[in-house]
Amino acid sequence: MANWFYASEGKQQGPYQEGQFRDLVAQGVVRPDTLVWSEGMAGWQKAAEIPGLIGGGGAPSMMPTGGPPMMGSGGYAGGGYAGAGESLAVDFGILEFTWRSIAMLIGMCFIIAVPWVFVWYAKWIVSCVKVPGRPNLSFTGSAMALVPWFFGFIVLAIVIGFTGIQLLSNLLFIVQIVLYWLLIKWMVENLASNGQPLGLSFTGSVWAYIGWNLLFAISIITIVGWAWVAAAQLRWMCRNIQGTRRDIIFRGSGLEILWRGIVAAILSSFIIPIPWVYRWIMNWFASQTELAPGGSL
Repeated sequence: MANWFYASEGKQQGPYQEGQFRDLVAQGVVRPDTLVWSEGMAGWQKAAEIPGLIGGGGAPSMMPTGGPPMMGSGGYAGGGYAGAGESLAVDFGILEFTWRSIAMLIGMCFIIAVPWVFVWYAKWIVSCVKVPGRPNLSFTGSAMALVPWFFGFIVLAIVIGFTGIQLLSNLLFIVQIVLYWLLIKWMVENLASNGQPLGLSFTGSVWAYIGWNLLFAISIITIVGWAWVAAAQLRWMCRNIQGTRRDIIFRGSGLEILWRGIVAAILSSFIIPIPWVYRWIMNWFASQTELAPGGSL
């Protein structure tokens, strides 16, 4: 079965099997003027010029850098571009962020609706993340997967609250960290591109995750040390996302996180700037998260 590539912003995307590529055409990712290439073709051509693919005609435009891709070129699980590392990006409107965030806060006040509200919000915010070589990122998780964890934690918290035993309260803190770890694993496993699961997994151990969170809690005492712990933890988390041939690298430093955190806290105290501050912070973290060719670490 033939493998297909297409060009986006001067870079090759692929390989995609015939069925996957037809889906990209149907979804409008590959348009009539998109340059495409497959085995047996002499060079890049517009999709509209390929008989039976879209239809139409016209002269080919500028070819992407590097010429037609060859089988075995770099990429990552199931497809991707072959080239230097690129950073993630986040793009969302302030008005949409504002109303969705307010709706989420109101929904969470009802407690029982938390799993559904969280998944609704997660689906939206994930779709705002732009990943090089992975168009139309989406989140496919179901709220029902969260129900046992969430309500189990609520019941445990109520029971521990009635006992009033301090040791059990500390245990509840550890259980909460474990649930966050499970949430990260679940979210990573449910990421998709163009409706196709990415096949990613988070392999960081629960004990390491507990250790990082305890270290972060202790670092708060130092006033500024938390930022360096946060940077190191993010690098650890990126290293433990498996299922891609590209290395996921967080480049941000503790100092950069510290001053941005201080600025964000000051501006957020005025309430109104919060949406702009949130987008600014998210864009920075995304820009510091790079997808690089395997072996770059």
